[in-house]
Amino acid sequence: MLRAIVFDFDGVIANSEPLHFRAFRDVLASRDIDLTERDYYARYLGYDDAGAFHAIATDRGRNFSGVELLGLTAEKAVRMEVLEQDASVLFPGAADTIRRAAAVVPLAIASGALGAEIRRVLEGADLTQYFQAIVAAEDTRVSKPAPDPYQRAVALLGEAMHDPELRPADCVAIEDSRWGIASARAAGLRTVGVTTSYAANELAEADLVIGSIGDLDLAGLQRLLS
Repeated sequence: MLRAIVFDFDGVIANSEPLHFRAFRDVLASRDIDLTERDYYARYLGYDDAGAFHAIATDRGRNFSGVELLGLTAEKAVRMEVLEQDASVLFPGAADTIRRAAAVVPLAIASGALGAEIRRVLEGADLTQYFQAIVAAEDTRVSKPAPDPYQRAVALLGEAMHDPELRPADCVAIEDSRWGIASARAAGLRTVGVTTSYAANELAEADLVIGSIGDLDLAGLQRLLS
């Protein structure tokens, strides 16, 4: 029986991956590091901000200290806020799907984005109230593809539902990347891949693949767990 749904954020609810790429690119350019869109989607999309900066630098024979990574992450957050001012962030159908799903089961978010970025978008769309828990980049020791974000989300959902026996197997994760699907599967959730960032064949490990969040069918999610 479906007990809860855990959504990824970027690439599922928010059409923000192109903005993340631009923000990374702009910040890295000031350090004389070039980042192409192809490389971002192929190699770095699945990381949280600090992890992406570290991986990009390592691949180019550079090394950022912990203090430098904090500075880069802060600069990128500022750049993201600026970019969001000129863009429509939510995917079409996202708000309606969230409201519809929240009327049936509790919802959570497990994301590698910063909490402030997630909450800014949700508050702007009047959607915050529909989520029982939000797990952001700063809320776990390691990010996706490790299972920690989804483990944390299920634990927080159990607390919100007053049900310490809530099992990951009772929950479905909605993801747009292979890193996210691997994270959710490792935590024990069933998975739905959304082809907003990658083609269906690249999300083959998901239990179900759909075209967009607007295509999410709650009856179909129930069948995944039956």
